[in-house]
Amino acid sequence: MKYKLAPELQTSHWLNTETSLTLKSLRGRVILIEAFQMLCPGCVSHGLPQAQRVVETFSRDEVVVLGLHTVFEHHDAQGSRAALTAFLHEYRISFPVAIDSPSSNGRIPQTMAAYGLQGTPSLILIDREGHIRKQSFGRENDLELGAEIMALILDNQPANVPDAPDVLDKNRCDDDGCPIS
Repeated sequence: MKYKLAPELQTSHWLNTETSLTLKSLRGRVILIEAFQMLCPGCVSHGLPQAQRVVETFSRDEVVVLGLHTVFEHHDAQGSRAALTAFLHEYRISFPVAIDSPSSNGRIPQTMAAYGLQGTPSLILIDREGHIRKQSFGRENDLELGAEIMALILDNQPANVPDAPDVLDKNRCDDDGCPIS
């Protein structure tokens, strides 16, 4: 199956990182992008906490979590970099967060438009080669997301499972069980 290459993020600023990040520079790792607005109830109650759990669960050598603050409504209330910095501190968001570049018409920010996002919260999973493997709008189930991330981590990786010894001797087993010899 052929997957679409993820468009590069178009950002005006980065927070929680000393350098600007690019998707190209992160190749080789699975990338989770959580698109949010700080005044979005679903983002605050579900999307951002889930992204923080991913940071705490998976190795940073394997999975990178990025936030994308993409404001398409209430620009005056959410547009301040200082307000976003305070928000990230108060909600203990530790992963890097990009501020989506505004569009020329002031409506849909540039990265949000490039990805065709339906709103916030939105989640994007990108594989090690930079291809979009999942894009969803709304609440995600933790267990399903964890399984999807793990599948991407293991994708194209050799299985590291030793050959199991043949412990089941069918000649010794009967309807009552298989005794240990």
